[in-house]
Order: sequence, then structure tokens, then C-alpha cells
Amino acid sequence: MYDKFHFLFLTFFLFTAVIAAVNPGSTLSASTNQSWSSPSSTFSLRFISVDPPTSPPSFLAAIVYSGGEPVVWTAGNSTAVDSGGSFQFQSTGNLRLVNGSGTTVWESRTGNQGATSATVDDSGKLGISNGKKEIWSSFDHLTDTLLPSQNFSVGKVLKSGDYSFNLSKIGNLTLFWNESTKFWTQGLNSTVNVSLTNPVLSLQPIGVLQLSDVNLTSPVVVAYSSDYADDGSGGSDVLRVLKLDSDGNLRIYSTSRGSSNPIVRWAAVQDQCQVYAFCGNYGICSYNDTNPVCGCPSENFEMISGNRNGCKRKVSLDSCRGSETMLTLDHTRFLTYSPEVESQTFFIGISACRGNCLSGSGACFASTSLSDGTGQCYIKSVDFVSGYHSPALPSTSYVKVCPPLSPNPAPSLGETVKEKSSSVPAWVVFVVVLGTLLVVVAIEGGLWIWCCRKTASGTSTNISSNISAFSTIGASPNVPSASSSSSILTSGISNVHSGINPEKATSSLLQSDQ
Repeated sequence: MYDKFHFLFLTFFLFTAVIAAVNPGSTLSASTNQSWSSPSSTFSLRFISVDPPTSPPSFLAAIVYSGGEPVVWTAGNSTAVDSGGSFQFQSTGNLRLVNGSGTTVWESRTGNQGATSATVDDSGKLGISNGKKEIWSSFDHLTDTLLPSQNFSVGKVLKSGDYSFNLSKIGNLTLFWNESTKFWTQGLNSTVNVSLTNPVLSLQPIGVLQLSDVNLTSPVVVAYSSDYADDGSGGSDVLRVLKLDSDGNLRIYSTSRGSSNPIVRWAAVQDQCQVYAFCGNYGICSYNDTNPVCGCPSENFEMISGNRNGCKRKVSLDSCRGSETMLTLDHTRFLTYSPEVESQTFFIGISACRGNCLSGSGACFASTSLSDGTGQCYIKSVDFVSGYHSPALPSTSYVKVCPPLSPNPAPSLGETVKEKSSSVPAWVVFVVVLGTLLVVVAIEGGLWIWCCRKTASGTSTNISSNISAFSTIGASPNVPSASSSSSILTSGISNVHSGINPEKATSSLLQSDQ
């Protein structure tokens, strides 16, 4: 019985191994539902539609988790092909992504190296072997995702659009826009007095993002996923990945096997509006309830197609040289990060912050007076600005435009109230108001009778002072109300410059920096 079972097991194993191995000459077509799967079908390489959809349809050659999400690797880092495209494992051993026209848009450059097979394994890796050793691996050609079985070392880069993430020699984790503007950094705390030799970042399967080095006595925790060590029904049913999203934020996602709905479990930048260029050039990021939304500084601008592609002036500054004016944006800040912060920061008052930019000819396009007690003013000398608006921000910003000024229309309070109350019958409002008045009169009358019966006045004074103290909690103009929708932003506002909220620090050994 045992021998029979053992034979069946070996037969099954060999069968799955044959299925998992891809021979030279094999091809996947964008127009079909073919795939190359790992032995246990945990991962598969196949074509998926570009999201959002395009017209005509475009496709990516991608490695995906069971259920279709998340995407963990794409050929050519999201290089798309049309419906006539194909992914080929050529007889020479070269992997090639080809468009419908026959144009090669990506290749592994592994031709004529003795390749005998390609495989997708259960760790999510696509590899090419010559029968003795692996000669190429997708793990060595990162796109935007780090899997639990991958190590992220110095020199490697996660990239998504204009955003990139890397690890420095001293152990700093850094997010860049356009490979130059550094808007988020997290590194070792100054209490960790060691010189790193070869730091490595890795995501453990249970959801711990950690930094290791031979000179560290133990790995330093960068972050815990919110579902840390929770494996659902047990085993390897939950996949966690570290992904650099197209919106510039670095996140840990978890996905149950067979699910197509990855869940965010950690984000590097807690306030999405602090991600540089999130709304594009001259785009202003703000919040609608808890979601970031993009808009333009005024009606002097118009949005470029798409929600996050920024805004452009309706009238170019070249059309009004010498007669420009400054548009005032209250509670707005133009983000200024390294390396710009060194050359664009001045210690001047709010009037000079506006006036110097206006008189600066082509040397200034916008400015921000922080108005937070530091006396700082940012002079934006590059015609690319990324804005952040919140009622809780003390900053005032200015944008150079051609006259006349056309501020964005303010929402009508009357219309808002009318819209919210139009569904309530008038008689209900009347009854509620009348009932409230009667209750107030009854309470005041009771208090008056009670006070008159007391011979001492101390008790009455205490009641009055307590009511006064209660009514002023959170009502100061400098303290946002706890019920205000803007209160969700206050935790990150004082650190807009650094792009990280210290209250969200995930390890006493790590610190956030600019």
C-alpha cells in the first residue's frame, strides 16, 4: 500500500514539475487566456489588461498571485502591448515581449547561453536555467513589488511611473519623485551607533518589514503590517508584499489565496497629500472626507486630462510680462523637499514672501509663507509646484498669474444647508425647535428656583465656570474641532516637510528624516 501511494505521489510530483517547466519555443499570446503556472498554482505568468482600460485594449505580461491579485512582476516594468502581442521563450533561450507589429519591447538578453527551461516557482519568481544553474531571475530585475522571499539591497530600485524607492549604504529607506526630489526618508535612530556593511531590507511572510546587516546584533524592525502574524486559516494562505504604487506611496498589502482584493496593511506616507507631485504640476491636493482629491489653484488654471495629471495656466506668463499678479491661496502650502529646500528657503515676512516672488521676474513662479513661527518662506524658482490645502494649515501661498485674478468659487453655505434640509418637512423642524425652546426654558427655570433656595453663591459660581470651560474645549480658533473633517490631517501637518508622522513610528530604533 505504501509503495503504491509513494508511486502515485512521485507520479503527481513529476507531472506537476513537467507542467511547471516551460520549454524553449513556448509562447503566450495576449489574445488568449494561456498561462505558465507554478507547481502549486500559487503564481502564474499571463497577460492581464492594463488598468485603467485603454482603447484599443493594452496588455501586460505579468506574474500574478492566485486569484489575479496582486501583480508581483511585469515584463519591462509595465511595458504594454496590443492584442496581437506575445511573450516568447525563444529557442535560443531568450525571453522576449513582442508587440503585434513584431517589435521587441523587452527581452531578458539570455540568448545562446545554453538555456534549457524556464519556470515560475511558488515563491513568485520567473527563472531561466541551463540545467545546472539559474542564468536569469525576475528577482534580479525588480519592478514595483518586493515579495517575502526577496532581499532588497543597496543598488536595487523599486520603480512605478515617476516614483522610485531605494536603500542607501547607511540604511536609509528613501522615496523619490523623478529620481531627484526626496520626499520621504526613514533610517536608523541615532542611538544605533553602528556602521553598516551591506544592509538588506526584507519583508517576512508574517508581515514584518525589517533591516538586516552583519554589524547589527539583530534585524531592526521598520514596520509591522496591521495583520502581523495573522494567517487567516493558517499555513501560507496569506501573501504579503511591499509595493510602490503609482501614487508614489510605499505600502504593505496582504491578500488571501484565491482573493482578488489586496488590503493595505501599512503605508510609508500616512498623509497622501504629502507625496510630492501626487496631483501633478500646479495641482492642489486636499481631502474630501478621508480621501485625497486634486484640484487647481484657481480658474486661471485648467486641469489637464485625468485626475492627477496637474493643471496648466489658461494664459501663459509670457503673454503678460511686466503685468503679472499674485494669486493668494490661504491654508495652502507648496511642498518643498530636498534638494530644493536648501536653495529655496528664505527667512522673510509674509509680505516680502509675496512681493519678492512677484518682482522676481522669471526666477519665481510661486511662493509659500509658512506662518508657523519659523519665519520661513519658500520661493519656487522651478516651474513645477506641488500643492497641499487644508483648513488646519497656517501657511499662505502665492502663485504668479496673468490678470485678472479668477479665484475658485467658494461653496454656497445657503445652498448646502438647503440641500441637506430639503428632505425634512417644515412641520418637523417647527416641532423640534419648539420642543428645544421649551426644554431650555424649563431647565433655566429650574436652575433659577434652585439657586434662589441656596443661601451661598459658591455653588452657582461653580456651575457657571464649568459650563464655560466645557463650551470652549476644541472651540479655540487655533485648535481644530474634534468633529471637524480636517482633524484627520492635523497629525501630519506639522511634519509636511518631512513627509512622515512621528506618532506613526514603528520602531524605537528607527527615525524619520527629511
